[in-house]
Amino acid sequence: MAITLVNPAGLPQVDLYRQVSVATGSRLAFVAGQVAHGGGDFAAQVEQCYLNIATALAEVGGSFENVVKLTVYVVDWTPDKMPLFMEGLARAAATLGVTPVPPLTGVGVVALADPGHLVEIEATAVLD
Repeated sequence: MAITLVNPAGLPQVDLYRQVSVATGSRLAFVAGQVAHGGGDFAAQVEQCYLNIATALAEVGGSFENVVKLTVYVVDWTPDKMPLFMEGLARAAATLGVTPVPPLTGVGVVALADPGHLVEIEATAVLD
């Protein structure tokens, strides 16, 4: 299994993620949207979402190295939340020892299933 992450010329060069992932393999994992049960501030919830995804992938023999796509749902998204998102991501990356930069789609939403959830992140991975 191999994953190549690419930022093609002519598209924005974003540090947070790569624009395209190319994966070869046959076993896929689709991780349901992960949230931070127990609350916390926005950065803490982002961190916990990433850690939850890592836990889910480890259970099926994978890791963030296998992730080909993330979708992030943020309640009442505004650009001033980006530094807090980056803070939570950086803390999770340090804990996990990885730099998760697969393609990422961010979606602003009015609410999530629980009023205390500020962010939810789902992942798609190619395991082998």
